[in-house]
Amino acid sequence: MNLTNPISKMTRLGVQHVSSILVSAAAWVSTAAYAVNDLPGGPAVNQLNLHPAATKIAEEQVWLHWFMMAICLAIFVVVFGVMFYSILKHRKSVGHKAANFHESTAVEIAWTIVPFVIVIVMALPATKLVVAQKDTTSADLTVKATGMQWKWGYDYIKGEGEGIGFVSTLDNAQREMSNNGGPKAGEAPDNYLLKVDNPLVVPVNKKIRVITTANDVIHSFAVPAFGIHQDAIPGFVRDTWFRADKVGDYYGQCAKICGKEHSYMPIHVKVVSAEDYAAWVSVKSKEAMAKADDPAKVWTLVDLKARGEKVYAANCAACHQVNGKGAGPVKPLDGSAIVLSDDHNKQIQILLNGVAGRAMPSWKALSDTDLAAVISFTKNNWSNQTSQIVQPAELQASRS
Repeated sequence: MNLTNPISKMTRLGVQHVSSILVSAAAWVSTAAYAVNDLPGGPAVNQLNLHPAATKIAEEQVWLHWFMMAICLAIFVVVFGVMFYSILKHRKSVGHKAANFHESTAVEIAWTIVPFVIVIVMALPATKLVVAQKDTTSADLTVKATGMQWKWGYDYIKGEGEGIGFVSTLDNAQREMSNNGGPKAGEAPDNYLLKVDNPLVVPVNKKIRVITTANDVIHSFAVPAFGIHQDAIPGFVRDTWFRADKVGDYYGQCAKICGKEHSYMPIHVKVVSAEDYAAWVSVKSKEAMAKADDPAKVWTLVDLKARGEKVYAANCAACHQVNGKGAGPVKPLDGSAIVLSDDHNKQIQILLNGVAGRAMPSWKALSDTDLAAVISFTKNNWSNQTSQIVQPAELQASRS
């Protein structure tokens, strides 16, 4: 009998098992090096339960979750308890014989009525909550959230702040940190990949209606602390609502896999007092008036490049890189035939409509002046020294 081969095999399995444990331990230590703290209004370290509720609807969702869990647990205990009791107490080995009967009216009635009652007990609070979630009437403030690859556009369309609009993008510093392999050990911020340049600002204790739609693919607007999760579908309009009970910062993310940068599409809702919200509206309104450029204005190349550099850094550099070289499926802008072309309309159409099947989204949400500025910047930066100028009027004409 040859024992060498089985023993050798067992030894190899043991070594593999130990190696697996060591690899897992190393991964755990590596993860611990990037440890962050709980993020108020966002994810918590080792979180097992639902997010702490910041709205009445979210509180009811948490209650309903545990209510349903308790009922399911009770059913589990009763059913399996009876089953295992019957198996142990009525087994053949202790002398029991199987009963021989075909029907029992009492049993038939019991297993019809009891499940019916359980379903009603579960359905009533669930239906009440679903109806409340869908009641978007009598809102104090209405905001349209437009999903686009890969950012959110917010437009305040009714209520205090009406007319304000902006695009909310992942913080460029955190995006670059991710592009470079992630934060160094001990340097991960608590809001890593959740920080944005322009959060959605709303007043506390006010009913906020959120209308969702999308420019390109299906996105989903979800903020767990508010108990809201609403798909944003191109060509369709959906809505949801929330009323935050306390001031603070609350975080969510696009909840649909919407493309290669799905994980870079966070949601940051900043809930402030009524006074702070009024002050924010005043500042934003003044900024909007200052940015309301005359599309007929003729800009110099120097001014367009200066503005275009800021637009590029905020919206384009994350994919095309600061040096314009692109990466992977993202086409380079430095030396691009389309950027160098005298036919400005080629580049204009790409920015307005995006490129289907590629990583290039539509940038219609930006103003004509911003788009003209960023095009002029790319045509006259890096090795692209074309001296070409694209004026806002060209963008205005292309939109129409």
